[in-house]
Amino acid sequence: MSPRVEAPTVRSIPESRQLRADLRGPVLTRDDPAYDETRKLYNAMINKRPAVIARCWDAADVVTALRFGREQNLDIAVRGGGHNGGGLGSVDDGLMIDLSLMRGVRVDPKSRTADVSGGCQLGDLDHAAGAFGLATPGGIISTTGVGGLTLGGGLGHLTRKYGLTIDNLTSVDIVLPDGTFVTADADEHPDLFWAVRGGGGNFGIVTNFRFRLHPVPSVIAGPTFWPIDQAEEVMAWYREFLPKAPEELNGFFGFLTVPPGPPFPPALHHQKVAAVVWCSLASAAQTERLLEAVHRVGTPSLHAVSPMPYPALNSMFDPLYPSGHQWYWRADFVKELSDEAIHQHVLHAQQLPTGQSTMHLYPIDGAASRVGARDTPWAYRHAQWAEVIVGVDPDPRNAARLRDWVVGYHEALHPYSMGGAYVNFMMDEGTERVRATYGENYDRLATLKRRFDPKNVFHVNQNVRPATA
Repeated sequence: MSPRVEAPTVRSIPESRQLRADLRGPVLTRDDPAYDETRKLYNAMINKRPAVIARCWDAADVVTALRFGREQNLDIAVRGGGHNGGGLGSVDDGLMIDLSLMRGVRVDPKSRTADVSGGCQLGDLDHAAGAFGLATPGGIISTTGVGGLTLGGGLGHLTRKYGLTIDNLTSVDIVLPDGTFVTADADEHPDLFWAVRGGGGNFGIVTNFRFRLHPVPSVIAGPTFWPIDQAEEVMAWYREFLPKAPEELNGFFGFLTVPPGPPFPPALHHQKVAAVVWCSLASAAQTERLLEAVHRVGTPSLHAVSPMPYPALNSMFDPLYPSGHQWYWRADFVKELSDEAIHQHVLHAQQLPTGQSTMHLYPIDGAASRVGARDTPWAYRHAQWAEVIVGVDPDPRNAARLRDWVVGYHEALHPYSMGGAYVNFMMDEGTERVRATYGENYDRLATLKRRFDPKNVFHVNQNVRPATA
């Protein structure tokens, strides 16, 4: 048996001192006091120990760190806002290029654009744009990384009215695998710009995103809850109601357990419910008229919709989902909710394993559906919903229980799906799953991967392998 080769660390790499000297940001290795805290992932079910963590301050640091990783033949992972459910922002025994110190946002209210650094979280963008009554679509939790959200597509409360996050992306500054720094937009490097709008982190490290913003001075938002024993009726109503509603009204459906605290009344604490979380851009009077329908479906146990700033809505779930919990995900795109599928949903929803475990259906119709399936890598523009099933709990002893519930739920519902899934809702599930997710766009992505990253330097992601010549 050949001797085991130890994974490289900065201490065993002669160039390590030079990396520390060249980088403006800190370089951490396994003997640094801050190493264990810095390497932690949002999903504590995944534990990775990179050999080197390069915490970048700017694009020059990114170029330097990437060159170091390539010279030392290290596997390279890129962490932006640090919210990746599959733990793909880190890598065992390799180099983590950490952008989380790059948190700048510059909003131009005149042109209604925002420049957002690669390490920003959604709350950074919401705060900066919200000061001017502006917003762009994306996410439902403010700690979500803007980079990962955008490169994977970007679903959220504003999707029906303003599309996906990538539909509002106008340019990127990106460091390519060979260290070249370019700006890509519709006119300059258009193939690269096409690829990053949904193709994930396969093509480079984005250090700046420029977004188009929309007037969103406030929203009328909040949840409606129904007892879980009314879930089949509510879900059947929802599948008909929302697609016919004006695009100013968004609502994602979910199964959840009511948290034991304010603002929820004590009588609902710990109760399993069917829910819709609403977000309306319409007037108060029009919103009230639209949502009168909720009172004609079953018997709602809570209807708590009120005006609020958009950033408040996007941070509503933050306390429920802090970093460091156990997470297990499965997802699919869904065209139709048949009666049979609804029945299976309700069976599994009645078995929610923990208070934070959930299932969500995010609508993809409206503005998002009017973008062509080949206009971006995001191939499922004809889907009606993105479905995600998530097991969550702080206790590591519940990890297997979470996984079993999610897998069983997903296996029961997958036959009713379209085959692929939203990449931001996937674990590390293998090549065939990635291929199914990109569908008819996979071959073009693979061809562009061969052009921009022929050696697959960026493979710690939902990986598109370079096409063979």
